[in-house]
Amino acid sequence: MPFFDFKQKINYKNEILAGLTVAMTMIPESLSFAILAGFPPLTGLYAAFIMGLVTAVLGGRPGLVSGGAGATVITLIALMKLHGLEYVFAAVVVAGIIQIAVGLFKLGKFIRLVPQSVMYGFVNGLAIVIFISQLTQFKVQGTEEWLSGTPLYTMLGLVALTIFTVWIWPKITKAVPASLVAIMVVFAVVLIFGIQTKTVSDIASVAGGFPPFHIPEVPFTFETLKIVFPFGLIMAMVGLTEGLLTLNLVDEIVGNKGDGNRESMAQGTANILNGFFFGMGGCPMIAQTLVNLSAGARARLSAIIGSLTILLIILVGAPVIGKLPMAALVGVMMMVAIGTFEWSSFRIIKKMPKADILIGVIVAAVTVFLHNLALAVLIGVIMSALVFAWESARRIRARKHIDGNGVKHYEIYGPLFFGSTTAFLEKFDVQEDPSEIIIDFKESRISDMSAIDAVHKITDRYKKLNKSVTLKHLSADSRKLLRNAAGAIEVNIDDPIYAVADK
Repeated sequence: MPFFDFKQKINYKNEILAGLTVAMTMIPESLSFAILAGFPPLTGLYAAFIMGLVTAVLGGRPGLVSGGAGATVITLIALMKLHGLEYVFAAVVVAGIIQIAVGLFKLGKFIRLVPQSVMYGFVNGLAIVIFISQLTQFKVQGTEEWLSGTPLYTMLGLVALTIFTVWIWPKITKAVPASLVAIMVVFAVVLIFGIQTKTVSDIASVAGGFPPFHIPEVPFTFETLKIVFPFGLIMAMVGLTEGLLTLNLVDEIVGNKGDGNRESMAQGTANILNGFFFGMGGCPMIAQTLVNLSAGARARLSAIIGSLTILLIILVGAPVIGKLPMAALVGVMMMVAIGTFEWSSFRIIKKMPKADILIGVIVAAVTVFLHNLALAVLIGVIMSALVFAWESARRIRARKHIDGNGVKHYEIYGPLFFGSTTAFLEKFDVQEDPSEIIIDFKESRISDMSAIDAVHKITDRYKKLNKSVTLKHLSADSRKLLRNAAGAIEVNIDDPIYAVADK
């Protein structure tokens, strides 16, 4: 692991400062999501500590930050309301087991099926969600009423000061992360001038002890498994989707490749520990990861420092952290949202296919309005697959000619699969063709059962008119498909009508 390879150059100053910044931004978010779901506030902080530490050490991507993420917590709200907290812990353990299985069977590679248009939609939708979620801090605590008068102007002023500091500081120096400087500046201003504004302690207390070990108090029966397994499965899939997409995003920023299967197993291990140590579970957090990277972190140390800082705050630092102005944290997260948004997608929008633009918009909309990242990505992948199938179906061609012996040749170009079979069958003039026909698949391949059925249909039409057909240049996998299908449909490659030419 790179963190333990002391030959690797590590900027310890950047790593430590980035870890402190990540901890500051993660605490209020973890508390907010825990309260939103109806969990005890400390379950959010315990999740931030356990997820952050375990995935930092065991994960597949240095620089990636995990914690008590809202994406996974949202999937457990219904279970909390129906059956209570102990069932939530059991579901988190189940989710961890599923994630470990995904990693062990090396299924993380399927994230490669996510196209760039879906990535754009995912990132842009997530940036909008991060930004909008900060607006709840402009409401009176515990109500849906918006701040007004002096509290509102104070909040706006401090947020503006934070944003300005984050923007201007890198122009002065990059020695200290701008986000950490902004938090400290606003904290100092509030303390020096005695400004009354919302603080972290107004959300919930962050004081507590070391995460206590306990076995989820649920009946160990098949009925319990039927209750928790669906929630655990959904949580696992949402966590893996967000995690592996975030890992890909970090790969692009850093310029080297992470290990998705190892990250899956690390997530699973962390979630199992969450279920036994009073944590609400979680997954990689894109906002905190981007805070980490923007602060210059590139190794595992920053995430380890961040998680240990959270534990230290729980144990002894609650009185100080409780006084942090929420405005400073809101401003930092807003700047993260602005930095996360793929503004380049607007510059290249005229160069992108219309289908990709539509897919990106739909993925972003589902992410924003349903807060379901797994569903958004699944919809995007399905739409992309359908577009690809449609475009591939249009590409099938047949070049025709009759040689000197009176044999008609059909040279097929493009893949023959379920989407192109209709166009394939329309290429042949069965009634007018001569008695011998050669169908050449040198530039094509038979891809699925629909393609086999299409070959069967066309050869059968010729057979009924006593015309012979030779299938030429079939690829090895196409021949295997035809042989395997012999028991299901009447395609016999040994019959002279269906003879396969080797040359």
